[in-house]
Amino acid sequence: MNEAQGTNRDTRQGSRGWREAMEAALYGPTGFYRSPEGPAGHFRTSVHASPLFAGAVARLLCLVDEVLDHPDELAFVDLGAGRGELTAGVLAALPADVAARTRAYAVELAERPQDVDPRIAWVSAPPTGVTGLLFANEWLDNVPLDVAEVAPDGTARLVLVREDGTEHLGEPVTGADAEWLEQWWPLPPEPGLRAEIGRPRDAAWATAVASLERGLAVAVDYAHERGARPPFGTLTGFREGRETAPVPDGTADVTAHVALDACADAAGVPGGRLRSQRTALGALGVSGGRPPLSLASSDPAGYVRALTRAGEAAELTARGGLGDFGWLSKAVGVADPLPLDPPPAGPLLVDVPDHEEE
Repeated sequence: MNEAQGTNRDTRQGSRGWREAMEAALYGPTGFYRSPEGPAGHFRTSVHASPLFAGAVARLLCLVDEVLDHPDELAFVDLGAGRGELTAGVLAALPADVAARTRAYAVELAERPQDVDPRIAWVSAPPTGVTGLLFANEWLDNVPLDVAEVAPDGTARLVLVREDGTEHLGEPVTGADAEWLEQWWPLPPEPGLRAEIGRPRDAAWATAVASLERGLAVAVDYAHERGARPPFGTLTGFREGRETAPVPDGTADVTAHVALDACADAAGVPGGRLRSQRTALGALGVSGGRPPLSLASSDPAGYVRALTRAGEAAELTARGGLGDFGWLSKAVGVADPLPLDPPPAGPLLVDVPDHEEE
């Protein structure tokens, strides 16, 4: 809860905007994303839920390869790579001929883990001028941003925060941030209503897309759209698998959902396509349908494996869960190869190793 305006100066010592606080807490020298255990030690993403996710991304990379007419070098850029789990999974799921031409980049500020596949280039920023697929899974939600709250006088003001998470209101939001709020997250003059100012995320997405010479950029994240913004914002924290209060001290993740519709219209890269993860994965062959019961008698072990995969697919596409994530895609120099509609029921076009083989 915010401290009332007029609190004495001593209690406000060390306060700063949420954007600056998040930057230090997540990416500073002792920030959350530099910890040895990485994100997987604190929360579970689609990547960790099932290898089916990496298999679907591998299939998407194959589709990009096709529209690019099979270049000699095909880039796969994993933006916000964690500890390289998705990059490794995609390489493992690719057909041999595509894998042989793929140059994989894991973009992450943390140091390269010792056990990362030597085929993966570990970089701190996206390579420029590449041709292929840039994939940003749960990256934009950790791009730092400021928070606004409507004050008792009806004005939208910046929320300032101390390292212990204590907040108070600062100066009114002005300039480009105020313009962004007016266009993408207008706040009625009702005290206590909040918004997260997504302008830095729009810029981050535009920069990521610009790194591609040709190909497809995709961002996958918690999302909301202009007609249904949450009235009190979404800023929160995660630590050791549990949601916590957002405290910018470096010991927990600090995250907020993404206004992907604003990113889709970002300056320089308008025309992005939005769909749910449920729709996107369905179009890439991931289905939660149960295998035929007849398989249980003809191939009991295969039936159990298929049933496991169906359960994992159901989690990845579940309503009210991972299936509601937004997928934003932007094609550069080619047609967007990501299908808009799911194909007829059938197996994945890219084989995914069974858990027993991992």
